[in-house]
Amino acid sequence: MIVQVDGVDAHAATGGVEPTGDDPVVLLLHGAGMDSTVWQLQTRYLAHRGLRAVAIDLPAHGRSDGEAIGSIVEMADWVVRFLDAAGFDRAHVVGHSMGTFIALELAARYPNRIESITLCGTATGMPVHPELLDAAEHDLPRAAALMAAWSLAKPAHVGLNPTPGLWMTGGARALVEVSRPGVLACDFRACMAYDRAGAAASEVACPATVVIGRGDKMTPPKSGRALATALPTANVVEFDATGHMMMIEHPVGVKRAIRDTVAV
Repeated sequence: MIVQVDGVDAHAATGGVEPTGDDPVVLLLHGAGMDSTVWQLQTRYLAHRGLRAVAIDLPAHGRSDGEAIGSIVEMADWVVRFLDAAGFDRAHVVGHSMGTFIALELAARYPNRIESITLCGTATGMPVHPELLDAAEHDLPRAAALMAAWSLAKPAHVGLNPTPGLWMTGGARALVEVSRPGVLACDFRACMAYDRAGAAASEVACPATVVIGRGDKMTPPKSGRALATALPTANVVEFDATGHMMMIEHPVGVKRAIRDTVAV
């Protein structure tokens, strides 16, 4: 689906089903330098189970036009304008990595719009290694290679894949390599500057789930658990042999975590 936000096209994937009717809306938010395709193993599942799946491309990501947004707070405000433009009053929000910070801001600042949050690969803070930040600014293929290496747990590096025929490492690299110039670095700086994850978490009133990959090097499990304790109430789901890209490494578990949170 494509809607107009701030006068430009904003795209969202819907799992092949038009998000019409009165079924609950599940809004999925991608991480830094990525787009809605990271949720392709979840959107169709959700869309065929009585839910309206809407995986957004943030501005300048994927098929959305516009300029990249430089702060998490402004990204959250943009998402609310997307909801308004799409005609969605309320939504269950699922975020990955940078998207978890956006989800926290939405739940804290717009409680009347958010039904629940599911946070995949989150942390109390998201510092970026200087080598990765430099590559994001000057050598995107190298940044893509570093992200793929650090984002996937060991099984993904030796060929194991829950979706036969796909190469997780190559897919992760390709996704970042085709991002627009400067977008990845902009996203990284927004994550690095965001310092209110704990404060926002303490203000969340809706049901929350934190999904942790025990092999996650980008948002270490210890930090994800700490963020979960800052939420007034949170269900914590952990996966073995799974890294930061849990949506493709453990797609069934992530689908179930989303479904169970929405059903609360």
